[in-house]
Amino acid sequence: MLNTINVNQPPLVEGQRVEFKRQLTDGLEKEVVAFLNAHDGGLIYIGIDDVGQALSVDKLDQLQLQIKDRIKQNISPSTMGLFDVLIERYQDKNIIKIVVARGSEQPYYLRKAGMSPKGCFIRIGSAAEPMPQRMIETLFATRTRNSIGNMRSRNQDLHFEQLKIYYQERDLPLNEQFARNLELLTAEGDFNYAAYLLADNNGMSIKVAKYAGLDRINLIENEEYGYCCLIKATKAVLEKLKVENKTLATITDSTRNETKLLNPIALREAVINAIIHNAYSREVPPKFELFADRLEITSAGGLPQGFSQDEFFMGYSVPQNKELMRVFRDVDLVEQLGSGIPRILQSYSKDAFYFTDNFTRLVLPFSQVLVMNDQTTGQATGQATGQATGQAETLLLYCVEPRTTKEMMAHLDVSHREHFRDSLLIPLLDSGQLEMTLPDKPRSPKQRYVTVKPTDDNHD
Repeated sequence: MLNTINVNQPPLVEGQRVEFKRQLTDGLEKEVVAFLNAHDGGLIYIGIDDVGQALSVDKLDQLQLQIKDRIKQNISPSTMGLFDVLIERYQDKNIIKIVVARGSEQPYYLRKAGMSPKGCFIRIGSAAEPMPQRMIETLFATRTRNSIGNMRSRNQDLHFEQLKIYYQERDLPLNEQFARNLELLTAEGDFNYAAYLLADNNGMSIKVAKYAGLDRINLIENEEYGYCCLIKATKAVLEKLKVENKTLATITDSTRNETKLLNPIALREAVINAIIHNAYSREVPPKFELFADRLEITSAGGLPQGFSQDEFFMGYSVPQNKELMRVFRDVDLVEQLGSGIPRILQSYSKDAFYFTDNFTRLVLPFSQVLVMNDQTTGQATGQATGQATGQAETLLLYCVEPRTTKEMMAHLDVSHREHFRDSLLIPLLDSGQLEMTLPDKPRSPKQRYVTVKPTDDNHD
């Protein structure tokens, strides 16, 4: 039975990122090369004519395999991890959709024609045009060379029993040539850094930390998942955060409403994105931190060079580690190129992402702020709180003198204004423990907040 995806969307239009083909032709590889060399990749649909009408396509499973083989065998550098071939349902017909990501080792070219204008192509408008020789030379001179596929593993005594088990579970047994087939070898034939990360034993560990409050002052748990195959470590992190993603109940007069702290689909996508796109060439693993009001996920590496935030949020895919991407897709941890960010944005806003030159951080707010139980292991009780927790008590002591919001957040080492406002500032104002110095002008830039002194101290 065909594994199809139903497409509910406006009519497709051919253009800069979209190519239509009535059927599989000899020019497929040229179109793929053009998208690999493009700024943001592209989509090729087989089974749609020039005016956007879907046609009947026969032998779809066989066609899928043929397309995958041609892209792998006829294009250089390696395209592994840079494309998907999917069967979709469009206009009540089954068609082929090829998702092509921008490659990090441009220029890509047809192997039979070599790195020349006859082999290199670039997308211009809705056509694949020969790439000028000067552009070829410029791209080659700046080609990314510090990928984990090119880095030699310091340890060459590597074993892959865990990886073989994951492939066997998907009915994809690995043969003796698996290291070369999965691109786990350098050009010299040594194990590369991708192989090191996927080996049974390595020095890479992913940390999941848990704090009692809104800052990093009170660490109550610090777990490490690693020193093993990255697939195994990823599954362990997913399982840990699944346990932490508690179901909270709100009871009214007539109903009992249950919600998760975090959207489970967005959480899974966020974890896998952070792990698979982490800049391991810097030997810095991703980090996961649980607070009373949020989960912070930090991965090494900012946006790809020349890539804008708008392009990132639109779901254009530039795999940081194409070798890992291919393996994660093989074992069904990744479903489709470019699908992760759009799925996260279905539940969380773009403001949840923070970018620097060296790191990317995603902050996922909880549906409720948790109260930590200090008498046990510090696990959440699942109740919302407006009470004076440790952070609130610290804040009240600090605000004996009038303070600005910025000063209070800096004192608590809290960087997220909305969470600070909803979980600390407003509850303290509502409870009468904190007050505004300018209550008639709540939005005044001169606004300060001061602790309310008890009124019964002087009573007899």
